[in-house]
Amino acid sequence: MNKDSLKFDIIVVGGGHAGIEAAYASAKMGLKTVLFSINVDFIGNMSCNPSIGGLAKSQLVFELDALGGLMPQVSDKEGIQFRMLNRKKGPAVWSLRAQEDKIMYRITIKNELEKMDNLYIKQANIRDIIIEENIFKGVVSETGMYYGAKACIFTTGTFMKGLIHIGLTHFNAGRLGEPASIGLSDKLKLIGHTIKRFKTGTPARIDGKSIDFNEMDKQNGDENPVHFSMKTENFNPIQVPCYITRTNTKTHKIIKNNLDKAPLYSGIIEGVGPRYCPSIEDKIVRFKNRESHVVFVEPEGLHTNEYYINGLSTSLPVDVQIQFYRTLPGLKKSEIIRPAYAIEYDCIESTELKNTLESKIVKNLYFAGQINGTSGYEEAAVQGLIAGVNASVSIKSQDPLVLGRETSYIGILIDDLTTKVSNEPYRMFTSRAEYRLILRQDNADERLLKYGVKYGLIEKEYLEKVKLRVKTVKKTIKDYKHIFVSPLQLNEVLKNTDFRIRESTSLYKLYKRPDLDYERLFTITPDVKQDIKYRVYINAKYEGYIERQVKYIREIEKIKNIKLPDNICYKDIKIISHEGREKLEHLKPQTIGEALQISGVSHSDIESLISWLDKWFK
Repeated sequence: MNKDSLKFDIIVVGGGHAGIEAAYASAKMGLKTVLFSINVDFIGNMSCNPSIGGLAKSQLVFELDALGGLMPQVSDKEGIQFRMLNRKKGPAVWSLRAQEDKIMYRITIKNELEKMDNLYIKQANIRDIIIEENIFKGVVSETGMYYGAKACIFTTGTFMKGLIHIGLTHFNAGRLGEPASIGLSDKLKLIGHTIKRFKTGTPARIDGKSIDFNEMDKQNGDENPVHFSMKTENFNPIQVPCYITRTNTKTHKIIKNNLDKAPLYSGIIEGVGPRYCPSIEDKIVRFKNRESHVVFVEPEGLHTNEYYINGLSTSLPVDVQIQFYRTLPGLKKSEIIRPAYAIEYDCIESTELKNTLESKIVKNLYFAGQINGTSGYEEAAVQGLIAGVNASVSIKSQDPLVLGRETSYIGILIDDLTTKVSNEPYRMFTSRAEYRLILRQDNADERLLKYGVKYGLIEKEYLEKVKLRVKTVKKTIKDYKHIFVSPLQLNEVLKNTDFRIRESTSLYKLYKRPDLDYERLFTITPDVKQDIKYRVYINAKYEGYIERQVKYIREIEKIKNIKLPDNICYKDIKIISHEGREKLEHLKPQTIGEALQISGVSHSDIESLISWLDKWFK
């Protein structure tokens, strides 16, 4: 075994979105870091959808930006379409989505890493881990090179024992065109980690020259787009359109007639796939009465003619893919450049990790990204940053970065991963956030920027700007409560609507009205920055709800250490949901805090339990 003469503080294995943020954070914190990738040209590659953000995911990206992450900055720079999703719902669940130029994204992000002090990038396939007395010591590459370090972060994505399926053909690969990582999961199992088998998939890429866009609905970006990063200036992105088409009965018939060739239904695939993002064959089997499914046709960049066919993920044979793709409007003459495929891969049981993402079994060994059973670039990236920070502070003997559920979507993600067993790939949803009115994408910097500054990941000047903005919003709210709008003023603005007022009303009260279009209200608002108006509007709209959520968070903090009697028979507490009773009876939590962490036990169940306890103790 040959040894590298360089001595590292931190080793990062894997150059995907988790590995990038882990290496970036630890190097920025002054730790000598090495990032290993099987192919350094594909660091930051978007193996699936070339986009960042989306429902619940944008909240993660804004939080990552507040902590000093790299993804938001590069996304803003290389985005080719920006759209705010969920506009028809309240601002608490608005979510920014950016279509990316996938080639430029990976080039730019690799270039940013190459410019970093303290960061070394090496191309190698890591095959073994060296552990002594349950403490991490180093890794060994397939060429026999040994690399030692004080800590290690595994961010292997879908590469551990990756197995690609196209029809009844299957072969080892981390993703199409790249080798799998063989040996690591066996070693992790040997040292005590539980290994699970998950599955994901990706649709075909189509040659744009073969697409008839006139047969599809065009989907343009926003006229005044918003960006992710507080560091982005002079934002004026190109807005390339996406397109929408649909499957039909012909599509479904071809797929149904070829299910015997689908590895998912022939018993070849063992891994569990994501329930919320099924393959097209899975959709057709599960939703038999649906005559069509929406398909999004999305450009992969300005420097390629490939289009990502979002919604047509499949593992059927290539000849069958050609047949059913050509039944869709606009794709009748389509030519497949890269076929769709499914991929199985090994991952660990994430409840075997601490809330710092350090292994409970091996000291100084951390995990982030899909190896923890998650899916999505954004989920991976935030885990990478948290693991990078915590590996660094462990070496420095400083306090770890642990975010609670009440502070962030990141806190929810890591709490779920480390406390709740999941039998399928984990994806973030707004429904997972108990406090989503507080955890909005627009206030991520107010919630988390202090941590980015504390750990040296972002400059203090940004925190000072946010403090000034918060102060300005508070003053503006106070002013708006004393600025009154006459019926004449408002009714003129709303003359094409049914809404009217009969007496002068404060501007702040008008902002609270759910039936008033805030953009119309902005036209009669004093000359204040648009961003400040928007934040005042959100505060007015959610003021009462936010106060209740803050109060509830404080109450939870008070009660989470309450001990639960050992002899409680949860089956008899009928005011708790049936699922909640079953889980509580089976797991027998010791405290209210432990009960809160049980998957399937809702916060209303906890409220019912506390109410029952009050009577029981009396």
